[in-house]
Amino acid sequence: MVDFSLLLWAAIPPLLLLGYYYCRVPFAPPLLKLLMFFIIGAISGILALSLEWIFEIVVNRVVDWHQIKLCLPTSRCASTLPGIALRQIVEVGPIEEGCKFIAVVVPIYYLQRKYRLFASTVFLFTIAVALGFTAEENWIYLFYDTASILDRTIGMPVHAMFSAPWGYALGIYISSNTRLNRDKKFIFRAWLNSVICHALVNVLSSAWRYSLPLGFLSYGLFPFLLWMFWRLEQLLRKVQGKPAITLISGHTPQHRYWQRSLALFALVMGGNAIFGLFLLARILSPLSPSKLFDADILWFIISRFSLNLFFGVLAWGIYRYLRHSARRRYF
Repeated sequence: MVDFSLLLWAAIPPLLLLGYYYCRVPFAPPLLKLLMFFIIGAISGILALSLEWIFEIVVNRVVDWHQIKLCLPTSRCASTLPGIALRQIVEVGPIEEGCKFIAVVVPIYYLQRKYRLFASTVFLFTIAVALGFTAEENWIYLFYDTASILDRTIGMPVHAMFSAPWGYALGIYISSNTRLNRDKKFIFRAWLNSVICHALVNVLSSAWRYSLPLGFLSYGLFPFLLWMFWRLEQLLRKVQGKPAITLISGHTPQHRYWQRSLALFALVMGGNAIFGLFLLARILSPLSPSKLFDADILWFIISRFSLNLFFGVLAWGIYRYLRHSARRRYF
């Protein structure tokens, strides 16, 4: 019964997110096909875990991979973060993004024999596979009690954001009447971009374990995630034939530089506002509901929530200002 409840916690949030994107895409493929890709994505997660385990065994027979992961470039280094970065860029990123890519390409190869696939359809298949991969990963983390339900829920869309670039490139290539060689190169570059983003997010999420100044890198995690979510939304608009949302619309290089600085500032403020709310929820989650109404704890909740809400509203205001400026520029 416990395992079944963990399975529900692992699978239901990604399925709800898949349903959200399914409702947003006109002429979406049948729901059963999306569920099929979701299941294939979960299977690809098991395959990726197995390949990573085999990679560790094989490489450890050639070099002391465990020692390399722990300490770079010498055994006297003060931090293991460079070793984590090497593992992410050499092992985890390529294997996981590669398995998801294969999980999308192989079924599409058979489906395109019978159906004409739109770019939005391929992109939605990519999201379904990524969320299935997430469900499998959720179950592993929850089963071994290495992450909380809150942590896994917060990170639920991350694999979809990782895979969005190559899902978009693949959709453009599959839906094109003239499949050019440059489009294939575009797919590889987009896949490589996903691998790098995947590795970078995992490195930033590990930075909080280390002493300063490396610990400051963790404050770049949620702004980067927020930017990747923005990119996912932009690519989703493009595959549906909608114009991308424009934020940088200045007439002069100086004006555009100012707008880019504002956009970066909004990402930092908005991302870390979300990060602050996430930390607040993590701190409060072990407490019983009755404890939340103690005077000291209630003041702590109100002050932290208000501070993060202020930064979030500030970031939203900057975003609305940039959008308004772009509308005045083009209309």
